[in-house]
Parts: sequence; C-alpha cells; structure tokens
Amino acid sequence: MKIKQLSVYLQNEPGHLSSVCRMLANANIDILTLSLADTQQFGMLRLIVKDWEPAMKLLQEAGCIVKTVDVVATEIADQPGGLAYILGIIEEANLNVEYMYAFTSHVREKAILVFRFNDPDAAVDLLHEKGVNVFGSVDLYDLI
Repeated sequence: MKIKQLSVYLQNEPGHLSSVCRMLANANIDILTLSLADTQQFGMLRLIVKDWEPAMKLLQEAGCIVKTVDVVATEIADQPGGLAYILGIIEEANLNVEYMYAFTSHVREKAILVFRFNDPDAAVDLLHEKGVNVFGSVDLYDLI
C-alpha cells in the first residue's frame, strides 16, 4: 500500500511556494500534507494530494519540474517511544529511511507519518508482517 507523492522543485525565491499553492487551490485540489526542504539553489516541495495526476499535470503545464515517488503512510502510537518502535522494526530489517514527515491529525490517538524508503515494497511487507497499520491512498484520504 504505497501512496503517490509529488515532488516539486522550486526556485528559492519569494512567491514560488505561494504560486504552487494558489494554482492547486484554484483547481480545487486539496493538499493533505506537505514538507518543504531547501538548498541554496532550490527548494523541494513534497506534497500528498488526493488528485495527484491532475495536480501533476497542472503544475507541469505551468512550467514546474515535478516527479512522483512512492511513499508509505503509517500510524504510530502518539506517545513517547511510538516512533522509536517503528524505527526499530525498520532498522532490524536493514531498510533505509530516506526522509519522513508527519501529519497533524490525531486519529484514534495515533500519529500519522509518511516515510520514503529505499525499498517501499519491502517496507510495506515488513510493516504488515509486524502488525503496523499502513494506509493505502483511499484509506488515507477517507481518514483525513
């Protein structure tokens, strides 16, 4: 159960982030969660949206460089040690977390995290095997 994430390269200048958000808003595309990282030359906006294909097309037509990657969304106990538990499972299987970010939702006393793994299929199989709830796209969008 993987989810498509859009990765948008932005120039590190005022107005570029807001223009992307405005384009999506004008097209009635809701951003479920995002992460923004920067370098000296550009920013990397990572987005999860329900309608990722129309969002990607819209942004590409506007001249943005956009790519999709598979990420894994899972819930963890929203308490001390919740993240450490999941990371222990991942470390034991020798999987690499390339990056991660969190949702701001408190569903069923759980936190929701989005992971980018070096091997997302293996991560999904492992997490399922260990009884960790992994969200598919439909489940995630219905949850929020």
